[in-house]
Amino acid sequence: MWPRKIRQGLALLPLALVVTCDAPESRTPEPRHHDVRIGPAAPRPAIIGRSVWHADEKAVREKPTYTGAVEAVFLHHTNHSNSYDCRTDVPGMLRSMQEHHIHDMGWNDLGYNFVVDRCGNIYEGRAGGVDRPVRGAHAKGFNGRSLGIAALGHFGSGQEVPPAMLESIAAVAAWKLPRGVDPEGHVRMVSNNDGSRFPKGKPAELNVISGHRDEYETQCPGAALYAQIPHLREMVARLRKR
Repeated sequence: MWPRKIRQGLALLPLALVVTCDAPESRTPEPRHHDVRIGPAAPRPAIIGRSVWHADEKAVREKPTYTGAVEAVFLHHTNHSNSYDCRTDVPGMLRSMQEHHIHDMGWNDLGYNFVVDRCGNIYEGRAGGVDRPVRGAHAKGFNGRSLGIAALGHFGSGQEVPPAMLESIAAVAAWKLPRGVDPEGHVRMVSNNDGSRFPKGKPAELNVISGHRDEYETQCPGAALYAQIPHLREMVARLRKR
């Protein structure tokens, strides 16, 4: 796992983000559609905090917004190269991604709630507290009551999804989804933005664990990672039954 202190000035890979895997913030919360029993159904995994990857807290534009219990998880990929070094490159990649989201996309902070690297390290994304339901900027029209987990890398057709990465994504989802939410089930949500696949105000029946492409016109999280989502749901369900 990651050392407690990381030296600044780490080597940085070229940023290769695409707008299609990002989604503008939407400030109107979606209504709650079914009873969710509050409380984790799985243990909290080890999470590397923002202070460790030296997030630029001065660049954050607004205080975090909280949305209530998480009812859906949207999986993303960041579209970086997959050849990064987990120990030396990742903090710089996260800082560059935060800068891109704030200065180029016009968001308040890094859009994703959590980012997972290919070695299975889990990073705190958007500020506000990993234990709280922080509203992200990852699912246009469905940011309310949802969680955005981004796989650091590019997982299009033919790419391998590292088992350690998938296991950590499952661990985060198992922990953040409250009791009473079936990770292999469905959730009814209402779009609050015409930019999603569903017009504003239209109900959408989505998988509790979905890919970004399920609600937004994009290739994200890539064909290879998207194909792993059914297996991911099974992994999350197993973790919650232990």
